[in-house]
Amino acid sequence: MTDIRVLIIGTGGMANDHAEAYAKMAGVRVVAGVDTDLARRAAFCEKHAIPHGFGSVFDAISWGEFDAVSNVTPDAVHHATTLPLLAAGRHVLCEKPLAANAADATEMARAAADAGVVNMVNLTYRNVPALVAAAQIVADGQIGEVRHFEAAYLQSWLTQPAWGDWSTESQWLWRLSTQHGSMGVLGDVGVHILDYATFVAGADAASVSCRLTTFDKAEGNQIGEYALDANDSMNMHLRLSNGAVGVIHASRFASGHLNDLSLRIFGTKGGLDVRFDNSKSSLRACLGDNLEAAKWVDVPTPDVSTNYVRFIEAVRAGTQVLPDFARGAALQEVLDLAVQSNADGSRDRTV
Repeated sequence: MTDIRVLIIGTGGMANDHAEAYAKMAGVRVVAGVDTDLARRAAFCEKHAIPHGFGSVFDAISWGEFDAVSNVTPDAVHHATTLPLLAAGRHVLCEKPLAANAADATEMARAAADAGVVNMVNLTYRNVPALVAAAQIVADGQIGEVRHFEAAYLQSWLTQPAWGDWSTESQWLWRLSTQHGSMGVLGDVGVHILDYATFVAGADAASVSCRLTTFDKAEGNQIGEYALDANDSMNMHLRLSNGAVGVIHASRFASGHLNDLSLRIFGTKGGLDVRFDNSKSSLRACLGDNLEAAKWVDVPTPDVSTNYVRFIEAVRAGTQVLPDFARGAALQEVLDLAVQSNADGSRDRTV
């Protein structure tokens, strides 16, 4: 079995997850790291025993000794760093959101399709067994026609420093500043809960209305070079292409919730409760004979392969894998419309 040689672009915090995931796979080697910050790149390469480092994507492409790429750069530069790799015929797993706007995301999806390479967006909650099992139950028609859903992504890192002090650490501060490429909670976790809900529902968004809120967090809403102007809370109403309607909300001020996702989805024949709380996946259902008594029961959820594993398997097989760049572009269109809706006083926007 020929080794798959992986290049990692961007060597910040999340890049460590990518490197550690690949290190666990037989026949996969991370051969180089790319970052404009020499010190950060050197520390990352040393930590993971990565033999090569480059200051730019173009330097890495000139070197050329890699097969696949993990793009873990900040959101705002996904577009600029991914397009040259696609043009060079490399397979790419890109962090979410795919791009900073729908136009860039669509261009990336088209370029990937034209290049004929494996392309995947790292929507990490596709790794949750309950989510995958719920999507199959809905697809099998067990809850009937989907009518209503409610979903939430709750974090508390602005009220409890479980992951570090957001007011002093750049890895958190940049997420609060549009000038540093952040779309706020909408782009950071809103894209996850949007995918979480619509993946299970088996339908894309048809229209959206949204309200985004930014709270005062420091004097003058400024800490050093960071203007704290990105949204902290998202409240969204969606109508899906299958006629279902529902609400999604996300917050960084959800005290008591470190990183919890939930979805309740209801159809004409039953309902599901899909949870990922405290890193634990669970699924409950009210179906069939239990419907009349409103009895909810636990549903077993088999383990699923991670995105990293599925990406490498697709590269080996030369086949496409989901969620792909086209999915990332579709999600980004909804995020863009959510921003427009908020600017218009939460008016409904059609996808």
